[in-house]
Amino acid sequence: MSRKLVSFDWAIKRILRSKANFAVLEGFLSELLYDDIRILEVLESESNQDHHVDKFNRLDIKVKNSHQEIILIEIQYSSEMDYLQRILYATSKAVTEHLKQGEAYAKVSKIISVNILYFDFGDGDDYLYHGTTQFIGMNKHTPLRLNAKQRERFQSDQVKKLYPEYYLIKVKNFNDHAKTRLDEWIYFLKNEEIKETFHAKGLKQAKETLNYLKMSDPERLRYQHHQEELHHRASLYESTFVTGKIEGLKEGREEGLEQGLQKGLEQGRQKGQEEGRETGILTTAKNMKSAGIAIEMIQQVTDLSLEQIQSL
Repeated sequence: MSRKLVSFDWAIKRILRSKANFAVLEGFLSELLYDDIRILEVLESESNQDHHVDKFNRLDIKVKNSHQEIILIEIQYSSEMDYLQRILYATSKAVTEHLKQGEAYAKVSKIISVNILYFDFGDGDDYLYHGTTQFIGMNKHTPLRLNAKQRERFQSDQVKKLYPEYYLIKVKNFNDHAKTRLDEWIYFLKNEEIKETFHAKGLKQAKETLNYLKMSDPERLRYQHHQEELHHRASLYESTFVTGKIEGLKEGREEGLEQGLQKGLEQGRQKGQEEGRETGILTTAKNMKSAGIAIEMIQQVTDLSLEQIQSL
């Protein structure tokens, strides 16, 4: 048997920030990082606050664990071409935020970036990716290691342990066959259900803490609205960018065929693609503006100018 549970993004925003519920997050992070994670506190930052523009597309939380590491957990629904650069920026910002003025660089916090992605990201067929920084010799191809004094100071002999680490969980790529305890967590992230046979750390607490049936009527209505908005925004993307691209390709092919020349066909394709992209972008901007999304966010998503957006 399985039971309907509140989605992880909603839980992060509404439930899991409470110290009384840290066991749920600790369980998930322990299974992911292969370590016994203990959360000391939720750290407040600009990205942690409940902005309207981030209410549905992006949700995140920043915590500090007992190893004094900063863990950024982000859940992303909408597609972003520059997502890799954005998580680099987020980790870099966290490094500077937590280094006090005048402190030695040895005090730089270790940052772990955990990204739960619900959109088609990158070209890869796995559902879990791990990224680190290493230095490899260009001649002997051996990794650079810390020396004896550095190992004593940092309690590690691996350079990568000093740098940010990145975990990318591509939820849609998971095939629903839970072979490991971490897979049991990813099954929950994808399906919002926990099977009775699952025993991963934190899932027992999650069953009780995130039980949909225990929500009050007002909470349940807000949650349902949140889920409907996610579906709406996903459909909005499909009906603008994707449809615009298809229509543009069609127009390009028709124009090329009329010319009857290979050159004309190629030009038609290119023009159709460009017009399709422009149409899709303008339609997206118009719909986002109608939905009350801030102009700054519309500019970030579409790369349109302020004047173009205001004229829609």
